[in-house]
Amino acid sequence: MPSMSRRTLLRSMAVGGAALSAPALLTACSTSSGDSDISNAGKKLAPWPDYRPAKGPQPDLAPTEAGVQAGYTAYPSDLVQSVSRTPGDGSTVKVMSVSFGTPPKPASANRFWAAVEKALGVKIEYTIISQADYQKKMATVMAGDADTLPDIINLFSGFVLPREAQFVQRRAEDLTPYLSGSAVADYPNLANIPTHAWRDMGRIGGRIYGIPLERPLPGSTLWINQGMFSDAGMKEGWTSDDFAAVTKQATSGRTYALGAAQGSLFGNAVHSAAHNAPQGWSVTKNGTFEPGYADERYRAAIAFQSGLRKAGSYYPDSTSVSQIDLTTLYYNGTVGSMQDGFGAYLPKYLESQGKLSPAAALPYSVDGEPGGIVAARRSFGYTILKKAKKERIQLLLRILDHLAAPFGSKEWELVHYGVEGTHFTRGKDGSPEPTKLGDVENNTNLPLKYLAEGPQVLFVPGLPDAVRALHTWQQKTVPHAIRNASFGLQSATNNSQGTTLKALLDDTVTGIVAGRLTLSEWDATVKKWRARGGDRMAEEYAKDYAANR
Repeated sequence: MPSMSRRTLLRSMAVGGAALSAPALLTACSTSSGDSDISNAGKKLAPWPDYRPAKGPQPDLAPTEAGVQAGYTAYPSDLVQSVSRTPGDGSTVKVMSVSFGTPPKPASANRFWAAVEKALGVKIEYTIISQADYQKKMATVMAGDADTLPDIINLFSGFVLPREAQFVQRRAEDLTPYLSGSAVADYPNLANIPTHAWRDMGRIGGRIYGIPLERPLPGSTLWINQGMFSDAGMKEGWTSDDFAAVTKQATSGRTYALGAAQGSLFGNAVHSAAHNAPQGWSVTKNGTFEPGYADERYRAAIAFQSGLRKAGSYYPDSTSVSQIDLTTLYYNGTVGSMQDGFGAYLPKYLESQGKLSPAAALPYSVDGEPGGIVAARRSFGYTILKKAKKERIQLLLRILDHLAAPFGSKEWELVHYGVEGTHFTRGKDGSPEPTKLGDVENNTNLPLKYLAEGPQVLFVPGLPDAVRALHTWQQKTVPHAIRNASFGLQSATNNSQGTTLKALLDDTVTGIVAGRLTLSEWDATVKKWRARGGDRMAEEYAKDYAANR
């Protein structure tokens, strides 16, 4: 569950993981011709870590096996202690992760940084990479000398890094002996990470190399201004025709019902899921992988979006505005909706109070079929460790175990809010409320949450009705979530060419919806994509899928 001060929320919109676009392919890291096979086919598979749920405060709204999250309508009054001892030994630990905030104050002047170091028992040297620079910086790191690698590196799932799996296999510690099966019991908070997160992270060559950052099942979501859409005629159980009529009615003057950002394909994820198109890849009963891009429902979604654009319902600069600027347009009422990750619910509710009533839209139906939603990859990324001696690896795992403390624990509160009286005070309901210092010293600007984190829950400080609404929305939509069948699987072709090949498809979708290309261009693009590597990916995913069954 994200926890950010209200003044830093806007800087971290991308955390929701809505529609991150990958720029041109990076220069691949140097690898030897002797790289071993990353596929899991033909390998002895390491068992996933045994799942051992942590003890803590009971949720007010129960989770489900299908993927509905636990909901807390109030902040827990009695926090548990999840770590029995200080994990560190006074040494210096070098870490690196992506960031969606602004650069933090230096460690010497940062009381939040100092408090975390004291709790962990180590000095932290942090290399923080902005999301905009992530691919370029990671290319340099991956091509560098092994001795210069940080001790702890988070690999962000928003991009496909060329030859990422090969890099991990060669440079990172094999964590199988430490985490597989019952071994994870030495790290209780890591054992509290559900199996679905490990599964969607995946194995490499049959082994476990990372620790996943667990995320909820719903992925890209259409966040609407509920008042605007209701006034325009939105009703539960709407159809695609209703959606088109409502968005046209809600658009007038310089107000547009539909907002979209550069790289989001006009919110294509939401619309293709509503059309029940496979998200990325589907798998048949006999194990054959089929690309969603070749599905007629995906093509129909593009045509539907093109119609919405022709009707004038989209914000005119939808191909060029940034996600952060689009969020500003959403809050000021210029646009009535935007695609963002489900995990962006916290800033949506906190920042919009008194401005608009945010809501996650229910999918519309198409041709009588209930619409689907995007099932997110349940791992927002994963953390790897530089190869080292056993004692050092165990120390680093203890640190990550501390950072992965569950919601409702003292350790979680420190890492997410800082020190009481310094970085936050208590609201009437007991919820932490950031101070002015907490607005600049926090885990958005010092993004420790991207190194390790406990399972996410539904919680909005001071807004219990929002939690209830989100929980109800999940109950209605989770049964219709469409999962990408390739999550957690290895494809050498995708590993080396995936970014370039996806850009070919994305550019065509954008061009068609924007009116620069005709719909007939789509079939030719899919044919080209298949010939250049798409069909090879299908074969590789099928082999890896068979090995993992």
